[in-house]
Amino acid sequence: MNKNPNLIYYFNIFIFYFWVIFFLGISIFFLIFYAASKEYLGPLPNSYEIYNNPNNLATKVYDINGKFLGEFSNSNSNVLNYKDLPIHFISALLSKEDIRFQKHSGIDRKSFLRAFLTLGKRGGGSTISQQLAKLIFTGKPAINRLQRVNQKILEWIMAVELEKMYTKKEILTMYCNNFDFLYNSKGVEGAAITYFNKHSSQLKLGESAVIVGMLENPLLYNPKNHPDRAKRQRNLILKQMRKYHFIKVSDTKFQNELNKPIKINFKSTRNNSNILSTYYSEFLKKEINTFLDEYEKQTGVKINLYTSGLRIYTSIDKKMQINAEKSVKKHLKKLQDIFNKSKVKNKNKNFPFINLSTKKSNRIIIAAIYRSPFYKELRKKGFSNKQIIENFRKPRKITIFTWDGDQKVLMSIFDLIRYQKSIIQSGLISVESSTGYIKAWVGGINYNHFQYDHVEKTKRQVGSIFKPILYATAINKFNYDPCTKISNDRFKLGNWAPRNYNNKYGGTLTLKDSLALSTNIISARLISKITAKPVINMAKKMGIKSFIPNNPSIAIGSADLTLYEMTGAFNVFTNYGIYVKPKILLRIEDKYGNVIKNNTSVKKTKVFNKKTSNMMLNLMRGVVKYGTANSLITKYKMKGDIVGKTGTTNDNSDGWFIGMTPNLTTGIWVGWEDRYTHFEDNNIGQGSQMALPIWSYYMKSLYSNPSKKYNNLSFNIDNNWNCIDNINNRKLFKKNDITNKETINNISKNNDEIIKINNDKKLSELEKNNETNEVFNDDKEYDKEYIISNEKEIKSKEKNNNKIENK
Repeated sequence: MNKNPNLIYYFNIFIFYFWVIFFLGISIFFLIFYAASKEYLGPLPNSYEIYNNPNNLATKVYDINGKFLGEFSNSNSNVLNYKDLPIHFISALLSKEDIRFQKHSGIDRKSFLRAFLTLGKRGGGSTISQQLAKLIFTGKPAINRLQRVNQKILEWIMAVELEKMYTKKEILTMYCNNFDFLYNSKGVEGAAITYFNKHSSQLKLGESAVIVGMLENPLLYNPKNHPDRAKRQRNLILKQMRKYHFIKVSDTKFQNELNKPIKINFKSTRNNSNILSTYYSEFLKKEINTFLDEYEKQTGVKINLYTSGLRIYTSIDKKMQINAEKSVKKHLKKLQDIFNKSKVKNKNKNFPFINLSTKKSNRIIIAAIYRSPFYKELRKKGFSNKQIIENFRKPRKITIFTWDGDQKVLMSIFDLIRYQKSIIQSGLISVESSTGYIKAWVGGINYNHFQYDHVEKTKRQVGSIFKPILYATAINKFNYDPCTKISNDRFKLGNWAPRNYNNKYGGTLTLKDSLALSTNIISARLISKITAKPVINMAKKMGIKSFIPNNPSIAIGSADLTLYEMTGAFNVFTNYGIYVKPKILLRIEDKYGNVIKNNTSVKKTKVFNKKTSNMMLNLMRGVVKYGTANSLITKYKMKGDIVGKTGTTNDNSDGWFIGMTPNLTTGIWVGWEDRYTHFEDNNIGQGSQMALPIWSYYMKSLYSNPSKKYNNLSFNIDNNWNCIDNINNRKLFKKNDITNKETINNISKNNDEIIKINNDKKLSELEKNNETNEVFNDDKEYDKEYIISNEKEIKSKEKNNNKIENK
């Protein structure tokens, strides 16, 4: 039988290219490993870093007085030895993670090929040595697959080096000590204490399997939040143990073990030595890493924040931080009780959402589910949206936050999200005026349950808290002073017709009175003359980086900004026209005590002159003396020289107060996670009721300090602006607004500022998408004839006033 010559030819060609590709692939494989070993693909730890246990090289963090705050570390306070691990725990670990652990030298070829050929569907290829390398040496998570491949190659090399320097028992022990099991339970010993309230040496077979199961994903297979899923994972591991002959019992006994429910004895612990459990840690890390990156560029030396034994000195004052946290809790607990009672009073079936249909409130919950890590993990596992939602509607035992401490309840994830949206939130930041040193930072109410920081990350509508920036622009540009009078007649700008909250109009008000009583008409008239752009520029000079829409509505606070930005901007007033960026990091020392970064110098940027700042301080002193913040004096009996401003937004969704003493600026925001959750009662939902009381509690705690650092001080303000000739107008405004001849203090309760914009829906879309399209039809040039006619009207009413009047 003759062979087909063409077939032989193509077969030979195939064989040739097969071996070319094979050897080329092998060559590339070894070339990549060679490049990685020479650090062409990224830095590798040196032999000293690998050999020395990184647990001993934690970065310590201290407050401004040298008091220990915590640490950045890969360490674990519950360190155990190999002998402390039960035999069945080690068997479960090897069965689940690395059955050939005792045979390989850091890389398991069989597991690697299986993972490569099945794309990880039949298990990963990482050995315990590689996972340890990832835990203690790999930095930030990869942002894409290519970067992760690069990290993986480096981890292989580090795993081999670990195998050279440590015994198998030491590697196992280090791995068990470094894994994070959530709830501040780092390491197997921490997990045993947190989830079962016992030491690791006392763990039973099923309990060991539960903890090993969490190694795949401590969030997804958490026995506290997902007991059913954790049980399935436990049983999978028990079956693996039997497969590899670690369990030798009868079928009946084994089945009984599989049927046992998971019984946890959860013990929540706060790791006070871990700075990562504070809200300001992310901001501090950002400041530190910025310097470390610069240091590496200058010296070529890479410093690991978690393993280099640095000493970090911060501006935080530990006592002030504690007082700030207590002040927030004291007031929010009262507000929460009032809010919860409104559910019964108003018979709101869609609680905590106000004036929303059931369909729309459910849509908000579903959107929150889609953003949750649980949902994303289940989607990766191949579950459909419908399956996930059904799963999230099933009741389970969950530990929830309450103001009286954590409580265990039977609740679905769906209802948990609704419940969390009913919890009132807050942020507080306190800044030393002249230096910008941040003395206290409260980013939320409980870091274990709510990790999102409301100081630097949350952007919310600012309301009337923005008005001082508008007033400062007017004073700086037109030489106004606190006694400059502005018409309070109704006013319209294009399609925008703002109105005062109390619906009282007519007459004139001085700038001082209009800011104290927070009248929207005066702010609208001011921005009609200034236009939005100069106000935005002023805000940028005062340290605000977020997007501000180029619309006249910013005059009454339509922009979404952070508490960090607004407090830094207000500090310009306290600091007499000088902007100083608020900061926490002061000094970094290496492990030998050498100062490698001194950040105590203060960079000052002049925004406006001292005269303008004096006028603004005078204006905001009026807010406290007889305006919307007057309850500080009448109700909370605060003493000393205090200036400040309240702010409230649409539907009482946000309450603000920023108060200043001569050497301290403290800003507070209070609200909910979602803007559709708010007080319906305007008297309770104002900034003067939601945020201001926290400031009073906090400052009283400072005034009681024997050092008297923050009281008995006065602003250096020119007192020539008493505006006595306008007191009658103020009384008239008061008489029209208050029927029972109550004091001006009641204005702070009933006349706090509320943003009222005709195009609410359009504006909310603008703020949500950060678009720049015009909402109020405000072209580059406003209707000049309309503005001129308004200017003539104002001048005719105030012909005895020599000041330039608003258009």
